[in-house]
Amino acid sequence: MKIFHTADWHLGKLVQGVYMTEEQRHVLEQFVAAIEEQRPDAVIIAGDLYDRAVPPTEAVNLLDEVLAKIVLELETPVFAVAGNHDSPGRLNFGSRVMKMNGIHIAGHVQKEHEPIVMADEFGEVHIHLIPYADPSQVRYALGNPDIRSHNDAAEAIVENIKQKLNPEARHIAVGHAFVTPHGEQQENTSDSERPLSIGGAEHVEAGHFADFHYTALGHLHQAHHVLNETIRYSGSPLKYSISEERHQKGFLIVEMDGSGNVSAQKQLLAPKRDMRTVEGFMEDILRHELNEDYVFVKLLDETPILYPMEKIRSVYPNAMHVERKSFGQASGKSPAESRRNMDPMVLFNAFYEEVKGEKATEETETVFKEVLQEFLREESDEKEGVKQ
Repeated sequence: MKIFHTADWHLGKLVQGVYMTEEQRHVLEQFVAAIEEQRPDAVIIAGDLYDRAVPPTEAVNLLDEVLAKIVLELETPVFAVAGNHDSPGRLNFGSRVMKMNGIHIAGHVQKEHEPIVMADEFGEVHIHLIPYADPSQVRYALGNPDIRSHNDAAEAIVENIKQKLNPEARHIAVGHAFVTPHGEQQENTSDSERPLSIGGAEHVEAGHFADFHYTALGHLHQAHHVLNETIRYSGSPLKYSISEERHQKGFLIVEMDGSGNVSAQKQLLAPKRDMRTVEGFMEDILRHELNEDYVFVKLLDETPILYPMEKIRSVYPNAMHVERKSFGQASGKSPAESRRNMDPMVLFNAFYEEVKGEKATEETETVFKEVLQEFLREESDEKEGVKQ
């Protein structure tokens, strides 16, 4: 059986005030084209279909278009769960009708768990949908007062599933959680991943999923496996933060044989515009060729530059952020502290040239020096008066 595993589409995502809908459509068209070409038996979307509970109309329309293409035209069933960014009720709405058409979406945790049954030439494959839920919601749904953390919740949900686990079938779990090898605390893989819990109680032990032949996870934006190669994150299909700059985005092609042995291969998706860092002096950057990537610029100039974003956007029209690289960080100094330690004349000359478009004359420099010296002398006198 061949399955495409994807997650964290975050439709309706805003990055630095820019809606990513056009970029999302571009990569999802590639995803649909891969389905049309390779004809998988199913598609799994492991949560965070939307970026927020009430997504913009464009995001809703895009999801509708993509799912209609996959399910109705390509006749490929879709299995999806709600993520922490999704509205469970919104995704659950119309689930019975969608199920009849091959879209299986779980928004809420159910005590009476029933897997979705698929079959191939080797027998049955059971898909277990485990949507994201706060521990308090799981505690209520399962009637278990001992559930306090995300790890408790995951353990209780899996134990509930295992009560009816058919030993003759192969089993796939679909979840949205922060899973680590032993439930230990780890850093997020991206700045755009919203914490699931305050105080570090969000991590889930990978061992809870040991009885499934494959576990398809969402939430972390970098593709990787946890503990063993059958427990995997597909990662997001697109970069949503400069912290994801070095991520290779795509989806997983999962193949399962008759014994439940699994292999996973990553297929990359090409973004319409890359998201990356550009570093250099303003003078050099302005010589670059016109480029529409989403760039975060780090300037090496030590002197102030007026209206840096306007200048950068003459070369990079989709620039998202500009900052001056901190030269003082290695010594523990902040950028502001580094500027305070610079020669006042260097700062003045740079500022003057930016404003006037020409270098300060000797006479102007002399006037500035006199004013500065007078200011420093008055400041020193005031300090002495305070001491006395």
